[in-house]
Amino acid sequence: MNSTVGSLGAERLKAPPMSATTVRLQTISSPEAVATSSLRRSFWVRDASTREQEFQRDRELDDAIPLHSLQPTISAREVPFSITDASRTAAIITSVTLVTAISTLLNGLTTVALPTITTELHIPDSMQLWPSSIQALTTGCTLLFSGTIADALGSRFMYLAGTVLQAGFILGCGLARSSAQLILFRGLSGVAVSLCLPSAVSIITSSFIGKRRDMAFAAMGGGQPVGFSVGLALGGVLTDTIGWRWGFYIAAILNIAVLGIAIWGLPKEIDDRSAEGPQSSTWRHKIGRLRTEIDWVGAAVASASLALLSYAFSAITGSTADIRQPSTIASLTIALALIPVFILWVGRQERLGKPAIIPNSLWRNRTFTTICVAVFFT
Repeated sequence: MNSTVGSLGAERLKAPPMSATTVRLQTISSPEAVATSSLRRSFWVRDASTREQEFQRDRELDDAIPLHSLQPTISAREVPFSITDASRTAAIITSVTLVTAISTLLNGLTTVALPTITTELHIPDSMQLWPSSIQALTTGCTLLFSGTIADALGSRFMYLAGTVLQAGFILGCGLARSSAQLILFRGLSGVAVSLCLPSAVSIITSSFIGKRRDMAFAAMGGGQPVGFSVGLALGGVLTDTIGWRWGFYIAAILNIAVLGIAIWGLPKEIDDRSAEGPQSSTWRHKIGRLRTEIDWVGAAVASASLALLSYAFSAITGSTADIRQPSTIASLTIALALIPVFILWVGRQERLGKPAIIPNSLWRNRTFTTICVAVFFT
């Protein structure tokens, strides 16, 4: 820095004085240069006899100021949070894989054990489809709500809450003594799964980059078919031996193990919003975000449409003749009518600059639209 100051000495004698406004503006773009200049603002008003003394003093001050202290502060949110520790990586990938595998495992188990469950719990013919299908129905209908709530409260918190609830509802399925209890707990377990899935995706994107992220997504996706296959085999074995209820007991125990892994493996920094302000991590702030940053009407309309459409399809799957039933016709009609209502609503929200759960402009992105269509048909 001494050589730099020396080389600029002659030019400094001819340079015009810097105003306070100029100093403030240049501080934003070049803090080092302004720090040097601000130390010499009085240089131009000194007489010639004292300039050399001032110049020497400024050189000493320049040497005393560490340059790193003049660098602009980078907020924590601008730096990507990435986990490189092998044990933490294994814990997160294991947790998100198992939490998805457990839900599909129980679907496979219920499919195989359904005849025995129907006989034992005296499930009427019109309700025999629901123990195996209601979990997927409730999961799909609440995903939008779960994802938006996770944005406000934090993905780690929502993931842990969903894991706790899933363990409790799975245990309730095993303890059910009537068809109504079994169907109720199966539906509630689907809601718990919906709390975990969007949060798991957010956790992966927040924790990993590069190959680790690819590995985590691949493991999470692979857990679904593997879990279903294991559930088919396990359901057959347990039904013929100790009973189908033990499948739910084992899944609940496994879910508690997943909870323990998640508590240890998921860093608290995932939900840290301190960079947005000192009050951003408080519960009052988070509840405020729930009120102001979530499109509750849009989420309700979309979820209602999905629920009615899924209900109609489930009824038709049980018996194609049910398509003529008034309830099925009404469900299909309302579900289809809610689609344009949803489009108009989110369009209004977007025009007014308010939160829209799925903005219409998002579909103009060809990559996003193509992926969504491909996943839908898959």
